[in-house]
Amino acid sequence: MRIEDIATHPQFRRLATLRGVLHDLRYAGCDNFAGVDLYRGLDCAWLRSEAAEGLETAAAWLARQRPGWRLLVLDALRPQRVQQAIWDDVEGTPMAPYFAHPERGSIHSFGLAVDVTLLDPQGREADMGSGFDEMTLASHPALHAQHLASGVLTPAQVAERECLAAAMAQGGFHGIATEWWHFDHGDRERVRREGLRVL
Repeated sequence: MRIEDIATHPQFRRLATLRGVLHDLRYAGCDNFAGVDLYRGLDCAWLRSEAAEGLETAAAWLARQRPGWRLLVLDALRPQRVQQAIWDDVEGTPMAPYFAHPERGSIHSFGLAVDVTLLDPQGREADMGSGFDEMTLASHPALHAQHLASGVLTPAQVAERECLAAAMAQGGFHGIATEWWHFDHGDRERVRREGLRVL
């Protein structure tokens, strides 16, 4: 399905309709790793309905645990054509391991992955110890113990990441080893095998 036709598909929801969730899609502007608008006017503020409902559940859990705190979506649906363009730019560079090869497919292109962070009651992003799309070892949740021991991350920064992961787990999401902000909804291989990819 083409991204231009997504508004007519009943299995996708606009991010703006999600309760307790804000969004600031970084690939729709210049505040991202490439420094350019990667979406070039495409409306990518969408998720599959099951992921959207999961995100609302995660946001509600967060609000109960930490009143006033909210989720901020940094990236959601990423069309296959954008994934291909990104891959063409990063292939053969140190950034390549952080992006799914287009042939295999990014879960973002199915509307079942989301990049997200926490907002405090004043609307400020939580200190996660590294920035969104900071493609360094400091961003790897799998290395939290090592980073704490070496002082790369503080206990407070790891606690914020763990709070985010706990909230997302309530909504049926699971994280990955290399990016504290990235969460998938559903089994990756099943999504790639059976899901509807947005082009």
